[in-house]
Amino acid sequence: MDKAREFLELTKEESDSVSGLTIHPHRPGLDWSFYEDFSLRGIRLDRVEPGFVACTFKVPPRLADRNGNLASGAIANLVDEVGGAVVHVEGLPMNVSVDMSISFVSTAKVNDELEITSRVLGKKGGYAGTIVLMRNKATGDIIAEGRHSLFGRHASKL
Repeated sequence: MDKAREFLELTKEESDSVSGLTIHPHRPGLDWSFYEDFSLRGIRLDRVEPGFVACTFKVPPRLADRNGNLASGAIANLVDEVGGAVVHVEGLPMNVSVDMSISFVSTAKVNDELEITSRVLGKKGGYAGTIVLMRNKATGDIIAEGRHSLFGRHASKL
């Protein structure tokens, strides 16, 4: 435990650097949050149909692991975001993820262009299931396939 604590301690210079940062309050609906800006900047929406969304995403260096591959956490985040987008209803709160299962099939390198598609598998009440497929646009290789379950309020029938 002491080794972990020592490894995570900041030097005086690092602490001063972090303390000097100015972080402005987030204004929901008006500004991108740090999270959205960091993880989703660069994603391009190509096609939207009922129950289907297609996006293009060029792998940025900020989301790469030490080997230059798109990090598995970034893949999981994209599955979560694009899988949730396909079932989102404007004017209702975002659905919450209930379960995700991701098969990591191949790797994507920095600057690879990816095609990310999401389809609704089914809906029952406030529960929805989606499938997200991420593939390399140039080679057609599948990078990952994710199944995503979400729950949220559904629109009233009245």
